[in-house]
Amino acid sequence: MTIRNLDALFRPASIALIGASNRRGSIGAILARNLLGGDYKGRVWPVNPSHRRIRGAKVYRDLEQLPEAPDLGVICTPPDAVPPLIAELGRRGARAAVIVTAGFAEAREARGGALQAELVEAARAHGLRVVGPNCVGVLVPGIGLNASFAHRPAQPGSLAFVAQSGAIITSVLDWADGRGIGFSALVSLGDMADVDFGDLLDYLAADAGTRAILLYIESVGNARKFLSAARAASRVKPVVVVKAGRHPEGARAVASHTGALAGSDAVCQAAFDRAGILRVFTLAELFDAVEILALARPPRGDRLAILTNGGGVGVLATDALIDEGGTLASLSEPTLSALDQILPRTWSHGNPVDLIGDATGQRYRDALAVVRKDPGVDGILALHCPTAVVSALEAAEAVAAAATGGPLLLTSWVGDGAMAEPRRRFAKRGIPTYETPEQAVRAFMYLVRYRRGQRLLAETPPSPPEGPPPDRSAVAALIAGALAQGRHCLTEPESKALLAAYGIPAVVTRAAGSPEEAAAIAAEIGGPVVLKILSPDISHKSDLGGVVLDLLGPAAVLETGRSMLERIRGSHPQARIQGLAVQPMVRRPGAQELIVGAAEDPQFGPVVLVGQGGTQVEAVADRALALPPLNLRLARELLSRTRVHRLLLGVRGQPPADLDAVALTLIRVAQLVIDHPQIRELDINPLLADAFGVVALDARVAIAEPKLPGAGRLAIRPYPQELEEWIPLDDGLRLLLRPIRPEDEPALQRGFAKLTPEEVRLRFFVPMPSLSHETAARLSQIDYDREMALILTGPDEGGQEQIYGVVRLIADPDNERAEFAIIVGQPITGRGLGTLMMDRILDYARGRGIREVFGVVLQDNKIMLRLCDRLGFERRPNPGEPGTVLVSLVLSSESGRAE
Repeated sequence: MTIRNLDALFRPASIALIGASNRRGSIGAILARNLLGGDYKGRVWPVNPSHRRIRGAKVYRDLEQLPEAPDLGVICTPPDAVPPLIAELGRRGARAAVIVTAGFAEAREARGGALQAELVEAARAHGLRVVGPNCVGVLVPGIGLNASFAHRPAQPGSLAFVAQSGAIITSVLDWADGRGIGFSALVSLGDMADVDFGDLLDYLAADAGTRAILLYIESVGNARKFLSAARAASRVKPVVVVKAGRHPEGARAVASHTGALAGSDAVCQAAFDRAGILRVFTLAELFDAVEILALARPPRGDRLAILTNGGGVGVLATDALIDEGGTLASLSEPTLSALDQILPRTWSHGNPVDLIGDATGQRYRDALAVVRKDPGVDGILALHCPTAVVSALEAAEAVAAAATGGPLLLTSWVGDGAMAEPRRRFAKRGIPTYETPEQAVRAFMYLVRYRRGQRLLAETPPSPPEGPPPDRSAVAALIAGALAQGRHCLTEPESKALLAAYGIPAVVTRAAGSPEEAAAIAAEIGGPVVLKILSPDISHKSDLGGVVLDLLGPAAVLETGRSMLERIRGSHPQARIQGLAVQPMVRRPGAQELIVGAAEDPQFGPVVLVGQGGTQVEAVADRALALPPLNLRLARELLSRTRVHRLLLGVRGQPPADLDAVALTLIRVAQLVIDHPQIRELDINPLLADAFGVVALDARVAIAEPKLPGAGRLAIRPYPQELEEWIPLDDGLRLLLRPIRPEDEPALQRGFAKLTPEEVRLRFFVPMPSLSHETAARLSQIDYDREMALILTGPDEGGQEQIYGVVRLIADPDNERAEFAIIVGQPITGRGLGTLMMDRILDYARGRGIREVFGVVLQDNKIMLRLCDRLGFERRPNPGEPGTVLVSLVLSSESGRAE
């Protein structure tokens, strides 16, 4: 991720328009009109050897004739001319370029792809940033910049809109202008040869003039870069996305449009959820979501109360709420009793609260006052249908007057002519108002989903139970052996051995080369067994009669094995039959059958899956997806998104299943695919789950040499276990230096509580009586792609894990400079541990390719300043923060960036 030189894109002092033209209707003429005829105050230099003047401005024959290097180049020449122009712009000192020309990678021709590679190479040599090619351009209305061939300018505002499609940009421009919606920036990314969504998310997250970031996405590009930037941005401002290509037909259209993969929509949704992005499905919803996020504070939960003067619209609102995944609030007995006192006897006596068609403004006001006191209500939707009995405006005024304090209030005065003025009154008072009940409900659920996403970003996961570490070497050897034999699937016994090595309970399965050997194994087991065909070419064994349950005794196994082999060899003569598999028959009455698995997505890499399993798994189609790595909180949330989750909670007298055992299985499957990039697919089906835990009855693992090494194929950088190090002390105590994890938040707060006020002041510069959950979550839930925090941990006097020291490094988006901070608690000071921790974090910075590490130190923090001196840091005054010193160290590039 990098924002290097993006200021030249959004705040250029000078622009060269290469390909400017006087020819009516040409792209060059439209760009010249928009750049020269607008409110942009910077210098614009048209470049074209065939013109003298364009719109009164002097035209330069080529870039060499320009009076100085432009900040930004805008190119609308034929595609073959673009790479040399990019190279020349770079040599002249330009820092950014917008290429509106098409005919590159999106054309899906060898020549176009080669030209795009040439222009990227030419730009990279000079650090020049490129937007496009094949884009409409860039608009920054606040400075009057319109470097696009859009048909109209944009109004200034605080929304940033970024889209791959130029047609979407121009359509939104037209749509927004009529509604008075303004923008801080609009960017058409086109083919994303260089600048992509990740770069712009980083830039716009730090832009004080941008209140919310809106995205139209066809393909995310670099998945890890996108997710890292999106997660960081969504922590500071709303990020709302429309993702095109949700269905196979749409995905094919994306491929033909941009030449990019759209990726599985379910995986994209999982990625958006993980990053805290609010997803909507239409452009209208995009702006509705931003509007409600600006108007209202997200509610505590999803329980909505509905007040209406018409039963029909109340039912419609209820249906919409359930469709959107919300909850119809259950009104308490005191609330119902209070409503009985103020409403006609014929009112609905429940939620929705039907006030009856003759409801006056006073009746609305009284009912609203009662319902908003109910602790089980998170939001209230007031609906009104026009009647000849009561004035809609009177009812609106009464509701507006009562709209202070209490739960979120939304309104929908349903209709058109007579309802326009009430809706205008609501809008003037900042009360969310909508033309239809469905729109109002969707707005409520936007807030619910946004709050849910923000909560998940800051929620502390519990620590998983202690257990033996996974046997990584055993699994690596098993996979290597299979690949050496030219196999791309593990046998079922091998697959279950793989699961067992990671602590996933599985029924022991033994391979038999013949029916006679299978009968002998059954005799050893001594009870009912399951017999299965063993073949790398048969995935769905049950469909072919390749699984027989509840065989009792060797004779039954022998007979069944012979007939199974004969039948399958006859029906599938090409299948390689390795023999038979024998396992004990497992009886778990009431257990639910799950499928747990992992697969590779072309955009986001490995994904983990859970849902209802069994032989009808495809027909049931119950699944939820998540990106690894997982923790207990994420695994539980993933499981809760399945339909089978309701059954796991216990139904019809069955006790609830051990949900934590299922969650741990998901965590371990995620760790398997992290540790072993050769795993391309993994299926556990069924995984039985009940009150006593889980057990895998069948498993299949497909393997291949990885396309990308190590963690590079993962969309989220996993916990860097390689940085763990045991530190022995002179007194025999051993401390563990390791990266921080989200589960460390409680220990971080306990450690902070033991710091003296002076230690807190020296580290944080201000008094802090305690470390809030929000701050502790931000410090412990880090993105290992952007920052690192190494903690020194060990047991305290009571045996509880304690954090004795923390050293932290936060890199800028360009990975050029990084700020450090360190604190070491008094119990272990004076042992050289501060120096050791600084050495390790500096080694880490070198491995990441960071050029400079700096920090801000209080002038009276003599110990820290002496440590920096010993490590070779330079001291400089820090005028921006009186009483502090800026220390910095330029690092040698002894090793490449760590993966």
